[in-house]
Amino acid sequence: MKDLTVIMEDRPGKLAELGEATGKGGVNIEGLCAMVGDGKGFIHILVEDEAAAKAALADAGIDVADEREAVIVDLHDKPGSMGEIARDLADAGVSVDVAYTIFSGVRLVIVTEDVEAARGALELNGASA
Repeated sequence: MKDLTVIMEDRPGKLAELGEATGKGGVNIEGLCAMVGDGKGFIHILVEDEAAAKAALADAGIDVADEREAVIVDLHDKPGSMGEIARDLADAGVSVDVAYTIFSGVRLVIVTEDVEAARGALELNGASA
């Protein structure tokens, strides 16, 4: 799956525009992280078909600022699960750039410069990535 970063103005309706554009393009958003700062909205969306998502966004005049492969981790629904995953990554020297959850199930999305090291660290420690 791919994590796409979109940077938009921080004003009412911008997130709706993104959701409407992907919906019109038949693209399902699997996970989302959105925050604001300095008058901008920084939005990460997790999609299975990045080409279709980018085309749908482009058709709506929305630019994709970044596209990266994401590591998806199944979590146990119990206290400390995220800490265990974060520790595995830290012990492997992996710096996490973005983390957010998926809409279905208990899963964590990891965006990092070192996808292979992250997958290796998580597989070695029994996490499903």
